[in-house]
Amino acid sequence: MITTSTLEFREALPKRGRLAGLDVGTKTIGIALCDASWTIASPAETVQRTKFSVDAAKLRQLATAQLVKGLVIGLPLNLDGSDSPRTQSVRAFARNVEAMDLPILLWDERWSTQAVTRTLLDADASRARRAELVDKLAASYILQGAIDAMI
Repeated sequence: MITTSTLEFREALPKRGRLAGLDVGTKTIGIALCDASWTIASPAETVQRTKFSVDAAKLRQLATAQLVKGLVIGLPLNLDGSDSPRTQSVRAFARNVEAMDLPILLWDERWSTQAVTRTLLDADASRARRAELVDKLAASYILQGAIDAMI
């Protein structure tokens, strides 16, 4: 099940259980996890994208190991809320990972990367450090927004 409604997503989930947040880029996938009571999201890892079957296998392995009950995938809408080619690509990614048989929430992530980048700049992180952290931090930002909306 893929939805953009936090209510539908929450109803499809068990009462509690870990969620994974994904920031799907063209070169990487940032991954974040939250605790089973949906309190706080934490950055987990960044996966270099390869073929979809390899990416899906890594996600499936992580979901199984971390007892993930649902996925929150950042949806990169245009500033006016319309779809872009990138948005369509993420929707296709979500349809493909639907085979994991987990509820999927597509969450508006228009400002996630900019917010995280600004925070890293304020922390005086080097360009290399920002590149290393931005995707998994953006995934954490996306997941935290979704769990805050569900509580």
